[in-house]
Amino acid sequence: MRSTPPASRHWDGSPVLAHRARRSLQVTPDGVSRLLRCGQSDRCRECGNRIEWYHRSTHRPVRLHPHELPAARVPVACRWHVSSGVAHPAGDGSSWCRLPHAVVCPARDTPPSPRELAGLRRSLAVRSRRLIDAGVFTPPPVSPESSAPRPSVCRPARPIVQLLYVRYLAARPVDEIQCVAQTRRRDRCTSPLLAPDAPGGTWMLMPATAMSGQLALPAEVMAVYDLGRVPYAEQLRWRAQRCPQHAVSPTTADLAVAEWEPFDPLRHHEHIHARLPAPARRPGSVGRARQGARP
Repeated sequence: MRSTPPASRHWDGSPVLAHRARRSLQVTPDGVSRLLRCGQSDRCRECGNRIEWYHRSTHRPVRLHPHELPAARVPVACRWHVSSGVAHPAGDGSSWCRLPHAVVCPARDTPPSPRELAGLRRSLAVRSRRLIDAGVFTPPPVSPESSAPRPSVCRPARPIVQLLYVRYLAARPVDEIQCVAQTRRRDRCTSPLLAPDAPGGTWMLMPATAMSGQLALPAEVMAVYDLGRVPYAEQLRWRAQRCPQHAVSPTTADLAVAEWEPFDPLRHHEHIHARLPAPARRPGSVGRARQGARP
């Protein structure tokens, strides 16, 4: 009687570790990052399902579903393919394609428009419920103030940060931005970028533009965490998304992709806030907060 071979993945989607033969493809010893031209495995912060981060032609990472799907089941507008480690928003002519995770993420309020992907979305929703019941994943709390008017929000969930004369949209609040370096235990560093012994930025009200020289939105200002007055080395540290300890260790590998996204006032209009964060506002202040204030 022959036993059933083990599955390639666990019930939660994590791969089953198995001893495999060594491959000839290796990371160059002179390279600092281990994420060059490869898909970085991660979990969605909203639903807990497995995803893969890939760089795309615009140098901004994109979250893809970890498995290939038959191209016939995926609408043309949702087809992606990976070539030389870079994701491209189009099919490559083959019978298989990749899919953005945002299209089938069960944590989204609105269901996906393509009917062909409704079954995959339901299976991911069942897997998310299993992760929650097993205590492996905890969904982010839903703030009751989320339905309040936008001008009353005083702590941006995705703040706008200005450094090296460029404005970026952060993936999380300023005090929660995490270092991407790898520790000696091969885990991601848990230290934040906003260290108490390092100079911090300044919350300011600025015109709603992407960078200097671009026309601003009419009669609109936004809260920006400005790092332009800190030393140049500190701005480089923030751009590399490393804590002060790993910033002085250039040979330490990166275990995650930096989460900076170039800010566009038209595409990211929902993240524009016309008020400074609550701890930073003072009576009589019109455009500047105290130095090093945390959001």
